[in-house]
This record gives sequence, structure tokens and C-alpha cells, in this order.
Amino acid sequence: MGERPIVILTALELEYQAVRKYLTGTRVHRHRAGTRFEVGRLVGGGHQVALGLVGKGNHPAAVLTERAIAEFEPSALLFVGVAGALWPDIGLGDVVVATHVYAYHGGTSEDDGFKARPRAWEISHELEQVAHHVERNGAWKRHIPDETVIPVVRFGPIAAGEVVQDSAVSEHAKWVRQTYNDALAIEMEAAGVAQAAHHNRALPMVVVRGVSDWADGTKVVTDGANWQTTAVANAAAFAISLVEELAAELSPSTVGKAAREPMAENVRNVARDHARVGVQAGNIYGNVSVGQPIEPAPDSAALLAELRTKLAQARTAGKVDEDTFAAAETEIIIIDESLSESTEQGKGRALIALKKLRGLLMDVAELASKVASVIAVVRGIS
Repeated sequence: MGERPIVILTALELEYQAVRKYLTGTRVHRHRAGTRFEVGRLVGGGHQVALGLVGKGNHPAAVLTERAIAEFEPSALLFVGVAGALWPDIGLGDVVVATHVYAYHGGTSEDDGFKARPRAWEISHELEQVAHHVERNGAWKRHIPDETVIPVVRFGPIAAGEVVQDSAVSEHAKWVRQTYNDALAIEMEAAGVAQAAHHNRALPMVVVRGVSDWADGTKVVTDGANWQTTAVANAAAFAISLVEELAAELSPSTVGKAAREPMAENVRNVARDHARVGVQAGNIYGNVSVGQPIEPAPDSAALLAELRTKLAQARTAGKVDEDTFAAAETEIIIIDESLSESTEQGKGRALIALKKLRGLLMDVAELASKVASVIAVVRGIS
């Protein structure tokens, strides 16, 4: 595939459906071993996403995560679903982004007791920074079904084991809370997913969980109050916004070292000032041009000006709120300045800003369409 998708995996059908509603144009992709994925794009013509269901438990999660990675060679991987909170101050419906994952069942049994020997995997620094940015800018809240109740986004460790914990007083529950007292939540799949990502040259991986219960014996009550549905909707809302940001921020050179991108058809080197440009390559396919800087397409400025006018009209009509308008204006300024450089680097920055802009305006069809037109023109600049 020319475009490397982002893979999203879930354990439960409820979680799968919560993510799937954000995709359009989905088609079934069958793995030769029988696993079915669905491949589509973010609503609004966004990045390609491959969605899969792994079932419960770390072992099947590891196997099917490995299968998804081998099949799609993704640029990033997200695991999305629900979890139980380990502490009462964490609210039902809150979103937990794992800074690292504990596989807490590892250990040794000795005469004086059980000694923990966990394995742990950390989220990459870059992805953690992107996740914090998504939380700070607040744009993800537009996906929350009930915007009167905005969940708290928390960053911290998640413990992943092989049992459903639903007690605060059992020996197992006491041991988990004592041994992993910095963990915010507990679940059953993240360790398998994290290990599979780790074994694929540290593929960037994020676990996003919505808190559906407190793992304290009240799960039947909270499930009966529909907190599982609320929690998974909140987790999916944050995860989709994270995918939008990742699609704009992470390039093939910085994501997934196992990437095998084909060499571009044309290679262009640009010399500035008194520099000389040489071409060094083992093999060169297609055309190589050395010469003048890239000239912007003649109508890109006009399209951008038209987009800015439409954006202002949408704000006046109440279709775009003030925060979204300000954020969109910032991206338009970046696009304008980047295109004025007339370089490949400027073109790249402009495309990244355009993708962010598309994410901000995706709920307004007319504006999203205008952004798509600008993207098409900028991509055609040569």
C-alpha cells in the first residue's frame, strides 16, 4: 500500500463498534489465516485505518497484533477499550492513556512469599507528547456524545494480567494494588499488544482505555448503569483525535523503523545561495532534477484566501466556535508561510498543517471540502 495505515485494535465488539463509527468506506480485509479486519478512512476523507477485533486476554491479543502488523505494516498502533480503575479518585468514564504497561503476572514463588517479576513497556516519548497535545488542545471533546459531561484524561501506567479483577479485598486485589501502586487501571490485553509492538522494531503503540468500573466488586452495578458504553465512547473519542494528530505529525521516517517505502519516482534536490548539490544513491529510478526551487501552484493562494473567507463566514453563522476558529487561523498562517518558501520542506510543512486543519474543520462539510481542494493542489506542486 502506498499509504501506511494506522491500526486500531479492540478486545470487545462494543469497543470495535465505538471506533468503527468514525470510519467511512470500510471494506473487509481477510487475512490468510481467517482473521477479518476492516479497512476504511477517517470520516471526512482522512487517514487510512485498519480496525481489528482480538478478543479477551494478552495471548490472543499478542498473536493478532503481530498478525495486523505483518499484514498492514502500519505507521502506528492503538489499542482502545475499557478498563477497571484501581483507585476510587479516578472517575467512571475517565480516559486513561498508558504511559507504560505492566505485565503483572510474572514472578517467582518462594518460601517467604510471591515475588513480582513484571515486564514493562513504555510508550515512545514522541507519541506521549502527541497524546498530551491532543488532551491540551481540547479538540477531541467535539467527539464526546454528551458534551455536558467531559471526562478527565489521565496519563499513567496500566496493569495487564490474565484475570478479571472485581474485588478490593481479595488477596489478589490487595497484591496488585500494593505491588503496582502507581498503576491507574487494570485490564487483560495491553501487555500482549505492547510486546508485539516491541518485537516489531519498537512500532509506536498507544493504549487508550475508558474507565467502566472500579475493579472493586461493583462491576455488575456499573455495567447495569451503562458505564461500559459511556467509557468506551469516551476512549474512542480520544483515540480518534489521537489518530488524526498522528496522521498529520508522524512521517514514515519517524514512525516504524521497519517501514519499507518504495523510492519515489522523482527526486529533486534544491541548492540555495552558493551551495552545490550532488546526488548519492545506490540505485536511481526515474528522473533526478537539480535546479530551481519549487514554484507554488498559481491557484493555491487563491484557494487559501477563499478558505479563509469561508471560515470567517462559518464563525459568523455559528457553525465554527471561537476556539476552533482560532486554531484553524493558526494553521492557515503556517500553510501560507510554508508555501511562500517554495521548497520541498515548506511544502511538507504546509501539508502537515493542512491535515491538522482538515481535522479541525471535518464537522463542517463545506470547509472540509475546501481544505481537501487545497491539499490536492499543494500535493501537485512540483
